[in-house]
Amino acid sequence: MQIAVYSGSFDPLHIGHLAVLAYLNGRFDKVLLVVSPQNPFKGAEKAANATARLSAAREAVARHPELARVEVCDIEFQMSAPQYTFRTLEALQALYPSDNLTLVIGGDNLSAFNRWRNYAQILLQFGVLVYPREGFDSEAVKATLLKENEHYRIELARMPLVSVSSTEIREAEAHGDDVKKWLM
Repeated sequence: MQIAVYSGSFDPLHIGHLAVLAYLNGRFDKVLLVVSPQNPFKGAEKAANATARLSAAREAVARHPELARVEVCDIEFQMSAPQYTFRTLEALQALYPSDNLTLVIGGDNLSAFNRWRNYAQILLQFGVLVYPREGFDSEAVKATLLKENEHYRIELARMPLVSVSSTEIREAEAHGDDVKKWLM
C-alpha cells in the first residue's frame, strides 16, 4: 500500500490543505494527516493548543466525505518531544511495515529541508512529494539537493497553487476579520 504522510501544525486547516488532501486522496491508498503537537522549528505556544488542533482536524476531515482515504493521525501525541519528522516516519513504518510511506511537504519546507534532522535519510528511505508554495522555486531546490545525492527521492506535485496560509488566517482573525471562507 502507498501511504502519504502529511504532517504539520494545521493551525488552522484551510482550503490550501484541502486542495493538497484532495490531490493525495486521489493518488495514494491512504493519507495520514499527522497533527504535530510541537514543531521543533516553532515556538512552544503551539503545544498549548495541540489537543484543540487535533480535534479540529478530525472535525474538518469528517466534514469532507470525499476525503475517504484521509485519516487524522495522533502518533506524535504518543511520542516524547521533540517530534522530529524522521522519528515519526520510523514509528509509522513500524505500524505499516509492508507499506511504502512518502512524506508530503510544501515548497517552503523543501527550501529548508537540509536543516531537518536526518533529512538525507528521509529523502533516501521515504522520499518527499512537494506541493507548490508561492515564492519558492522547488525545481531549483530539487536540483541542488540532487547534486548532493542523485538517489534522493524528490517528486514535485503538479497541482494548482493555493495562496493562503495558516499564519495569514490567524492574523486576519486577530484583526476581527471573518475567515470562514478560507477554512476547511
